[in-house]
Amino acid sequence: MKKLIPNMQIKSIYEIDFKHLKEQGILLIICDLDNTLVEWRSMDIPEKLSVWIKELKHLGFKVCIVSNNNIERVGKFAQGLDVLWFAKAGKPLTRTFHLAIKQAGVKPEQTVVIGDQIFTDILGGNCLGARTILVTPISKREFLGTRVMRKAEKLVIAYLRKKGKL
Repeated sequence: MKKLIPNMQIKSIYEIDFKHLKEQGILLIICDLDNTLVEWRSMDIPEKLSVWIKELKHLGFKVCIVSNNNIERVGKFAQGLDVLWFAKAGKPLTRTFHLAIKQAGVKPEQTVVIGDQIFTDILGGNCLGARTILVTPISKREFLGTRVMRKAEKLVIAYLRKKGKL
């Protein structure tokens, strides 16, 4: 159960204090795509997101999108933001996370994984040894498999809140 607990839970990526993370030695920001950065299936890059990515790069962070979605979607989106990316990641397995940190030239403890799902993003990030941040999903529209997992996720979140761990 411990691997399902994020280091932080917030509503949106825009609430994260990256200067604080920088002070703690974080060098790589790994983000999920769907319902973390943009709505599921959205191909539009919001101006606010472009500015956010530029600010992260200006602060010296490397940014990487790691998604279970397909190569065409993730690649097109990530190239529009000029960030590292990995598609069909197989999260929560850590293989792709390890590829991302290797390509970025950092260690797991210098990495934060940001996502909207406990059973993929948070579990994978925690198994990697990275810090993890759980964000509220941007939209209720999502892949059928994700909707099924949300039911189990709600039970886990309720349990963790009851125990004071979230």
